[in-house]
Order: sequence, then C-alpha cells, then structure tokens
Amino acid sequence: MKQELRGDDYYFNSDGFVVLTAKYLLERGYCCGNGCKNCPYDYKAVPEPRRTRLLEQRKKSQSNDNAD
Repeated sequence: MKQELRGDDYYFNSDGFVVLTAKYLLERGYCCGNGCKNCPYDYKAVPEPRRTRLLEQRKKSQSNDNAD
C-alpha cells in the first residue's frame, strides 16, 4: 500500500528534485535500495560498490557540516 506524502515528509532540493526526509523513511520501516539522501538505514539494501560510496559521501558531508 502506498502512503500519501505530507508536507513534512519531503522537500525540494536546489535541482528541483523531491527528497524524502529521514522521518518519513524511518516511518516506512526499511531501506528501499535506491540510495535515498536521508536513508536512516545506512543504505542496507543498496548493492556494493554504491553502498560504500554513499556511506563515504555521507561521512564526508557530516564532517564538513561539523567544521562550520
């Protein structure tokens, strides 16, 4: 069953794409394997080597955010 999106479930990035929030993804209950930007499941269902690449990008992004 598809869940209807509410305003706090997503936002639009600077390129105009819909980005699902971690809150929404957590409520969904599983990693879909698409590499969602805010995946709270550490990309569990994303195949390698993409999963490792996404985790490295997230770690780099978080360290840049903490440096500000």
